Amino acid sequence: MSQPSIRLAARGLASLIAVAFLAAACSSAATAAPASSAPVVSTAPVVSTAPASAAPVVSTPASNAPSSASTTGVVVTMATSSLGPVLTGPSGLTLYTHTGDTATSSTCTGGCATAWPPLAVATGATATAGTGVSGTLGTLTRADGTIQVTYNGMPLYGWQNDAKAGDVTGQGVNGFLVAKP
Repeated sequence: MSQPSIRLAARGLASLIAVAFLAAACSSAATAAPASSAPVVSTAPVVSTAPASAAPVVSTPASNAPSSASTTGVVVTMATSSLGPVLTGPSGLTLYTHTGDTATSSTCTGGCATAWPPLAVATGATATAGTGVSGTLGTLTRADGTIQVTYNGMPLYGWQNDAKAGDVTGQGVNGFLVAKP
C-alpha cells in the first residue's frame, strides 16, 4: 500500500472514531439532567428584565431566528428539505429537537452540546418567527446559563454534520429529530 493510501485510510479511521465518540457523548449526556437544573417557568412576555443572578426563567412567546447569541436576537425560518418543511436557523441550516427534552429543560450538555449546538440568544434578546413559522417561539435558561431558543416548548439545536441548507443528516441520531413548523 502506498504512503498516500495509508494516510488516507488513517484519516478515515480517525473520522469514524471521532463520530463514535460524539455519538456516545450525546447518548450518555442526553440521559443525565440534574433535577436541580430545571428553570423556573414564567408566562411573562418574551423579554425578561430579571438580573443575570436571578433564577433561570422560561419566556414565551419570542421571535424566531436561529443563530448564535446576539443582542438583536435570531430569526427562525422555514425551508423545504427531503423530509418536507423544517425549521432553519440564521445560517439557513436545519434545526432539531431532542426527545429527552422538556419545555423547562435541555438534557443535551457537554459533548452532546458540542455536536448539537443549542440555538442561543443573548440575555434580553429574542427569537423571531420568519416566513412559514406559525408556532410559538420562546426561550429557556440552560444549566450553564445560556439562553436557548424553544419552538412550541421544545429546545432547538443545530447539528455539526449539516454542512449546507437542506441537509437533514441529524434526523434520528441519538433521539434528535428535525424541527417541523
